[in-house]
Amino acid sequence: MIVQATATQLDPDITVFEISGRLTLGNTLLGIESQLKDLIKGGVRKLILDLKNLTYIDSAGIGVLMICAGEMEAAGGVVRATGVGGLVAKVFDVVHFDRAVPVDPDVETAAKSF
Repeated sequence: MIVQATATQLDPDITVFEISGRLTLGNTLLGIESQLKDLIKGGVRKLILDLKNLTYIDSAGIGVLMICAGEMEAAGGVVRATGVGGLVAKVFDVVHFDRAVPVDPDVETAAKSF
């Protein structure tokens, strides 16, 4: 499955960025990174990564998410992840992803946590 991403406004100050498919090294990963960085540069300060339809992530994908979370923090914002399951949850557990990006069960819970 090709990776796809869409950004939507949940509230005036909360943006949901849904990523689906396989987030792996390649040109599409660069596109996802560019989209995330554009959101941060555009003033988004509360970002929810909706990963419920993400089926696989490799180290390059994790790296991009971590870099963007760091850039968001440097800009005074917060990133939260939701919908993490299956293999992606196992990978996140191994790399302790939740130490850098809080993980919530769903978008509604994440939105209330800001």
